[in-house]
Amino acid sequence: MSLVVLNKVNLAQYTSWDVGGDAEFFCMPKTIDDLKEALSHAKLNKLPISILGGGSNVLISDEGIPGLTICLRHFSQMTSKVENNKLYIEALSGTGKNELLKAFLKNKLAPALFLAGLPGDIGGGVVMNAGVAEAFAPREFMEFVDEIQVMDYEGNIKTIDKKDLKISYRHTDGWQPGIITLVKISWPMEMDETILQKVKEANRTRLNKQPLDMPSCGSVFKNPPDHKAAQLIDQSGLKGFRIGDAQVSLKHANFIVNVGKAKAKDIWEVIQHVRMTVLEKQKVSLTTEVVKLGLWN
Repeated sequence: MSLVVLNKVNLAQYTSWDVGGDAEFFCMPKTIDDLKEALSHAKLNKLPISILGGGSNVLISDEGIPGLTICLRHFSQMTSKVENNKLYIEALSGTGKNELLKAFLKNKLAPALFLAGLPGDIGGGVVMNAGVAEAFAPREFMEFVDEIQVMDYEGNIKTIDKKDLKISYRHTDGWQPGIITLVKISWPMEMDETILQKVKEANRTRLNKQPLDMPSCGSVFKNPPDHKAAQLIDQSGLKGFRIGDAQVSLKHANFIVNVGKAKAKDIWEVIQHVRMTVLEKQKVSLTTEVVKLGLWN
């Protein structure tokens, strides 16, 4: 077996919140064959499977994750070509969104502005239909995706066209069950000579408005219809609210930051408190973008 499966690996280092317990078993496939091997190993040993992508929108329990955690951080490769006045990109799902940003930036194309500052990997971009609040074009990840490939838990791969997926605000359905392995992307070669400058300005603005120097998962809550989550939280007097070392950011109310040695439990309690307070004071229900993994009571 060429794939290395480790025992008792702490997962905090693989998440942007820097919290979480141990994976009972852990592996980091680099290739399609490695991934198939991981699935075979789990099946043979009757282990439940958890998939960990870029770690930017997950909250891993302090109690850890039983079974086999498959981390896609090294499952990364990207190719691009220009054909018929279009840029075509193919990327393994663990490829960082920052790699995609570089490809669009090199070709001076609009999606570079959208991708500036978006954390996580390309597979996560599809799953969440990652997006930004600003009125960019594109402003949602699935706007430039053409098709995806998905491996089922038996190791078989199928291709799914974008038109056969159910795409909504911060969510893509119709590909489950399985693991997204490859994403095919395209965009017209309509160059914008000012795109590098726009990206630099966008990054400057984010640095001023968001606590990017602290461990967080980015935006915690989806924007409800006709509202901005950050505004609702701020208006409810929750900026700076803290349990343990988990705090509603003083800089941006839709960020919950780890100011030291926060526990996943602390973060989840802050999330629950924010939801209850906003519902009580603003009469608006907030939905989280965060995926919980592992053993929760």
